[in-house]
Amino acid sequence: MTVAVGAAGGGFWTRAGTWVESTPVQWVITALIVVNAIILGLETSATVMAAAGPVIHLVDQAILAVFVIELVLRIGYRRLAFFRDGWSVFDFVVVAIALAPTAPGLSVLRALRVLRVLRLITVMPRLKMVVKALLSSLPGLGSIALLQALIFYVAAVIATKLFAADFPDWFGTIGRSLYTLFQIMTLESWSMGIVRPVMDVYEYAWAFFVPFILIATFTMLNLFIAVIVSAMQAIQHDETEAVTEEIRTATHHETETIVAELQGLRSEVAALRATMQDRPAS
Repeated sequence: MTVAVGAAGGGFWTRAGTWVESTPVQWVITALIVVNAIILGLETSATVMAAAGPVIHLVDQAILAVFVIELVLRIGYRRLAFFRDGWSVFDFVVVAIALAPTAPGLSVLRALRVLRVLRLITVMPRLKMVVKALLSSLPGLGSIALLQALIFYVAAVIATKLFAADFPDWFGTIGRSLYTLFQIMTLESWSMGIVRPVMDVYEYAWAFFVPFILIATFTMLNLFIAVIVSAMQAIQHDETEAVTEEIRTATHHETETIVAELQGLRSEVAALRATMQDRPAS
């Protein structure tokens, strides 16, 4: 009786897990994620909430219930394998945050409910490929970030020594110089807001700022982009190789099957021919 119940339970989780991970159901989940994102945006409008607050909360809770049911079915189907998959763990964490209490003291967790929108990453292969590329490029980006930090530190020390006396608000300390140089790197009001006023006092200040912009903005940021693009190309190449290998394996198996069938057919023809030759002439 116990074995029968266990088998029945296993069959239920298998059927439910296969169903919930099927393409049509995942498209429905994707649509609900988009609707949920719109609802979370509407909750920020006092006018909309005053007009349809209860309805919006009801729909939000209903969608959250669907997410919970989907997660339970996937965990029951995958068991421990569910928690060995990074994307599944990401789904679990996002839904768990949505289920966290929304007391006044936990308003930050309430705001984090919008992370449910990020579940679009797990149901859209292209987005997953982009995230994989970003994660795989982290070691290279870390090296570039370290080099960028060294450039900023050297430039901050130079700027502090050169301009601190006349522009203490911008270059009075290493910290202020770093922040000012970061603003210059983003090209936000760097010329009229900072560099030209400095050049009114230090005529040749452009000889410091122009090379800094060329190195920190154009060269270093292009290196960041190059590393990310290279990682995306590598992942795409790996996926293409995997698909090609699957096709090659399937073709090999199919060829072996056809050869085996031809050999069997040849044996049958040979046996039939031998039978015909052994049969006495009438």
